[in-house]
Amino acid sequence: MMTPIDTQQSLLAQFADLKQIASNEVIAPSSVQDSSFATDFTHVIRGINAEQNAASELMAAVDSGRSDDLVGAMVASQKASLSFEMLLQMRNKVMNGIDDIMRMSL
Repeated sequence: MMTPIDTQQSLLAQFADLKQIASNEVIAPSSVQDSSFATDFTHVIRGINAEQNAASELMAAVDSGRSDDLVGAMVASQKASLSFEMLLQMRNKVMNGIDDIMRMSL
């Protein structure tokens, strides 16, 4: 069984991976030196939203005949889907960590 500290370290490592992916592929890193969890998480969510919007626009362009790049639209759609799934998994891990902490006896 993982201790709360192990759970927290695991969650922080997973969040760092998600943050790195989002900053490398979707949004520019923040120029602010003081970065908090809330601002980092906000950037990640905005990045995933931007990926989903871009994928939606590419799919709409292919559907309407404005673009012939079906492969690019499908790849963008899969990237957006995987990013969203990673966000959901991260949320599930955080919720499990919170549940574990709540069940701990003092």
